[in-house]
Amino acid sequence: MMGAVNKPVVGIIGTGAIGGFYGVMLARAGFDVHFLLRSEFSAVAERGLQVNSAVHGQLTLNPAQAYSAAEDMPKCDWLLVGAKTTSNADLAPAIIQAAKADAKVLLLQNGLDVEDSLRALLPDSLHLLGGLCLICVHRDGPGQIIHQALGAVNVGYHSGPAIDDAARMAIVEAGSELFRRAGLDSQAMPNLHQARWQKLVWNIPYNGLSVLLNAGTTPLMADPDSRVLIQALMAEVVQGAKACGHDMPPGYAGFLFQMTEKMPDYWPSMYHDFLHKRPLELEAIYARPLAAAKAAGCELPRIEALYRNLCFIDRRNR
Repeated sequence: MMGAVNKPVVGIIGTGAIGGFYGVMLARAGFDVHFLLRSEFSAVAERGLQVNSAVHGQLTLNPAQAYSAAEDMPKCDWLLVGAKTTSNADLAPAIIQAAKADAKVLLLQNGLDVEDSLRALLPDSLHLLGGLCLICVHRDGPGQIIHQALGAVNVGYHSGPAIDDAARMAIVEAGSELFRRAGLDSQAMPNLHQARWQKLVWNIPYNGLSVLLNAGTTPLMADPDSRVLIQALMAEVVQGAKACGHDMPPGYAGFLFQMTEKMPDYWPSMYHDFLHKRPLELEAIYARPLAAAKAAGCELPRIEALYRNLCFIDRRNR
C-alpha cells in the first residue's frame, strides 16, 4: 500500500477532454482523484467517465468521484486545471476552495502567460505550475472522451512560495512523477516560459488553420500549399521566441511537423470550440505571443494575419 505521502489527493477543475483523460489515468494508477464538473455533473455522477483510447484501450472509471461544487470536494494536494483559458478568472474561487494551504495548481492549458491572470487571484501560499499537454484528445459527449494519440505532459514552475530553483524543480519533478506513475511521458521543464513558446510552434499553425481552412491535420499535411503555410508559421513562432530570449532546441519545428504527419487525422481544440460556438482562445494563443514579440521589436506578419482572420470568424460565429 502506498503511503499517504506518496499518494496525493488530486482534484480536476474543469473535467473536459484534457481534465477527464488525465484524471482517469491518474485514478487508474491508484491516486485519489476528485472531479469538479458543471454541465456534465449528473451524467458523470451516474455513469462515470469513459475514455476510448487508441493507445490504452477502452477505459471506464465508474464510479468517478464527481462534484458539482468545489466546497463539496476534499482539500487537494494537487489541482489540475483543464478548463479553457477563456474562463481562468472565474476558476479562482473553486481553486481556492478545493486547495490545501500549500497545494500545487497545475494549468493544463495552451497559450502564453496563461498563469499570470490567475496568479493575481490566488493566495501566495499556493504553488502555480504550467503543464503542456502533447496529446490528441476530444470530448465525444458528456463524460465520453476520445483519445487518438500521444499523451505526454511537460511541467514547469510559474510562481509561488518555493524559495529557489532547487525547491521549484523538486515540485516540478513531483508533478512529472504523478504522470509517469500513470504510465505517461512527462518532462520537468526548467523554464516554463520557453516551454510555452515551444508548444506554440504547434498550436499557432494547427489550431488556427483548422478553423480557417475547415480541415483536420491529415488534409492540412497532404496539401502542398497548406504545408508551406504551416512551415512558415512555425518559423515565425521560433523567430518570436528567439526575439523574447528563448532558444528552441535545434530542428524542433521540423520534429513537430514530422510528428504531425504520423498522427491520425486530428481536429485541434480550437476547431471544436468553433464548432460549438464557444469563444476561441485567441488571447492566449495569438494576441499575447504577438504582443511579446512586438515588445521585443519583432513583427510576425503571417501570425498577425491568421489572428485577424480568426478574430473576424470568432465574432461572426458567436
